[in-house]
Amino acid sequence: MTDNFKNALFINYGGLGDEILFLPAIENFKKKYPDCRITLALEGRAKGIKQLTPLIDEIIEVDIKAKGIKKYLNVLGLIKQARAGKFDVVISSGKSPLVAIILFLTGIKRRSGYFSRMAFLLTDGVELDENQYAGAMYHDLVLPFLDEDEMDFDCVPHLTADAEFNPPCGLEKGFIALHPGVSKMSIDKGIFKCPDAAFWVDIIKGVLNKGKKVVLFGGPDDKDIIEKILECDEIKDNPLFINYYGKTKNLRDLKNIMANADTLICADSAPLHIAIGLNINVAAIFGPTNEKKLVPERDNIKVIVNKKIDCRPCLWHKRTVNCNQSNCLNIDVNDVLENI
Repeated sequence: MTDNFKNALFINYGGLGDEILFLPAIENFKKKYPDCRITLALEGRAKGIKQLTPLIDEIIEVDIKAKGIKKYLNVLGLIKQARAGKFDVVISSGKSPLVAIILFLTGIKRRSGYFSRMAFLLTDGVELDENQYAGAMYHDLVLPFLDEDEMDFDCVPHLTADAEFNPPCGLEKGFIALHPGVSKMSIDKGIFKCPDAAFWVDIIKGVLNKGKKVVLFGGPDDKDIIEKILECDEIKDNPLFINYYGKTKNLRDLKNIMANADTLICADSAPLHIAIGLNINVAAIFGPTNEKKLVPERDNIKVIVNKKIDCRPCLWHKRTVNCNQSNCLNIDVNDVLENI
């Protein structure tokens, strides 16, 4: 292959979890072109991805969810920055035909995206296979730039703790990390992926009864559910329980501390993907979303679902919000405790 890319623009919209799942594509591209500068265009809510990995040199924030004319002005702003950035290749996710039009308007010579009716505007069209792990789905976008022997790549994110990081007292190796929340944006949209506080209270009690240290994590979006958990004196007063809610300074801090955990217990959320990237044990609770698309097949990752429900998963192929019952989130606590 004669190409020697020096300046690449990647485009991927979504939350932080989507950006973590996008990392294998960037990583293998960077492995092929180690001197290439990487810029990632994303939504502002996911800009923390740069704190998790050294792969990204620069980010461009695009409010793609803006309403009305503002959305199109933001897209024009992205095109303007792309044209000014002197990129020699652009690689974008997204199945809308508008993706190919936007990439064409950037004037960038090499343009990779998924096939659509406007794919003739791309130089490298890729088949979109949504029925696979999302890390592999995104990685398909860089296949046109790889040699045959470079295509068989582990499409799981790879994250590591900073070598100079010293964990806070009590958060050394071997604790059980627990993150009970999901993004507030999901909840506001009517997407519920997380059991209620009573479930997490029972989980924490069960783990503490096993004689294991539990460290509770969470950010601003998790305030309500964590306050309800902390109403339980049996948890608060247990010497094996550490409340670390709101104490991580940023995502880099969360990554570094979580790297010391033995296991993370969580729902379908960004910390799940951080834990997978760190290759620690995971017990992940799934309701309406499809674990086969979001979780790789690994022995140290256990997915717990409501086995009595046969209508899950339903997001996103059947519906865009939860059904009224959300019975898929009625998870048996013992099923979780058995997998720790």
